[in-house]
Amino acid sequence: MYSVYPLLLSNLFFIFIFSFYFQSRSLLLPKNAILPLRIQSIQPGSLTKPPKKLYFNHNISLTVTLTVGSPPQPVTMVLDTGSELSYLHCNKTPTTPLSYDALHSTSYTPIPCTSPVCKTRTRDFTLPVSCDQKKLCHVILSYADATSVEGNLAYDTFRFTDSVLPGVIFGCMDTGSSSNQEEDSKSTGLMGLNRGSLSFVTQMGYPKFSYCISGQDSTGVLMFGEFNTTWLKPLSYTPMVNISTPLPYFDRVAYTVQLEGIKVAGTVLPLPKSVYEPDHTGAGQTMIDSGTQFTFLLGPVYTALKNEFLKQTKNVLRVYEDLNFVFQGAMDLCYRVERSRVGLPVLPNVSMMFRGSEMVVSGQKLLFKVGGLTKGSDDVYCFTFGNSDLLGIEAYVIGHHHQQNMWMEFDLVNNRVGFAEISCDSATQKLGIDS
Repeated sequence: MYSVYPLLLSNLFFIFIFSFYFQSRSLLLPKNAILPLRIQSIQPGSLTKPPKKLYFNHNISLTVTLTVGSPPQPVTMVLDTGSELSYLHCNKTPTTPLSYDALHSTSYTPIPCTSPVCKTRTRDFTLPVSCDQKKLCHVILSYADATSVEGNLAYDTFRFTDSVLPGVIFGCMDTGSSSNQEEDSKSTGLMGLNRGSLSFVTQMGYPKFSYCISGQDSTGVLMFGEFNTTWLKPLSYTPMVNISTPLPYFDRVAYTVQLEGIKVAGTVLPLPKSVYEPDHTGAGQTMIDSGTQFTFLLGPVYTALKNEFLKQTKNVLRVYEDLNFVFQGAMDLCYRVERSRVGLPVLPNVSMMFRGSEMVVSGQKLLFKVGGLTKGSDDVYCFTFGNSDLLGIEAYVIGHHHQQNMWMEFDLVNNRVGFAEISCDSATQKLGIDS
């Protein structure tokens, strides 16, 4: 979930200490640990470091289930590669019926203001951390979708069946606001998986992680570590973009890749490559974000894509002409589709051309049915690319809807992102996980 505020400078000395701390902890990870929702043992085979598996569900958000605290309490967390700090809702309110009870965990340890952790500079902390009345480290996290949470930093033990991770840093949040209370009621918190020093994947200490998302309202798998995937066709890799100089609108711990062009069927949008590159402020980076549902493009690129898609579908789709309707505030290209029709018509593929690789979006992933909206005998479907400018986001964001039925790999050691088309239902079977 993309953070709306500018990047704060990192405390390099603190990051060095934490890197050593997390690397030391990673040596203690069990050799055959597996992460649930549903868990199966992985045969050692050719694994250089046996992976962990998490089985997840998704609708608007991707969620994983694990346990936290002593004794263990089950929690459900949104999987978010766009965020750093993981957090849990730590009290019960009408909008957050799922919560974690810190008072009943003997391993829960709040972090005081005097701790170096409280002085960490991350993009997630939208305001400088402060001390509350109990001299504990108080943080506020805000996101571009208008959600926010606040509470205290703390340590506790996170568990994945036979894996025990003591002293994981997270946010124990007691207040917050939401743009989607119905979805929030299905989760206990958020698992931050970006490249920051406080992210869950950094604290785990694994060199890479992967996930595969099945179709709408379905399931998938999240895996940490190296594993044998001889049944998976070779991944197409694109390097991550790194900028050493701090820039106000560039998130240096995001999974940033370089978008170089977009084409509809065989037609490349007539735009210069420079329109896809970050400017001198860092605005215009391309991030892969599992915490965002759809894909958002900066205004000039979105307009060019919209016009080309309209041109190529004018004979097979009927535009929904309501100037006052913009789906989710950023998607203004929608269509009327007869409810009696079986399936959507054949649509032109949209390809996002990255440096060294290409991600093809086709078929059902191009249009999304708007729930609860009908016009006569028609349903309304909207184009699944939106306009970043309408959301106030100075970036290209590749959401999880367009990652469905793709194996997504985030290789932290080799500084690259890989992907390959696959049936994720088939992948979970290959991995020995029941649907």
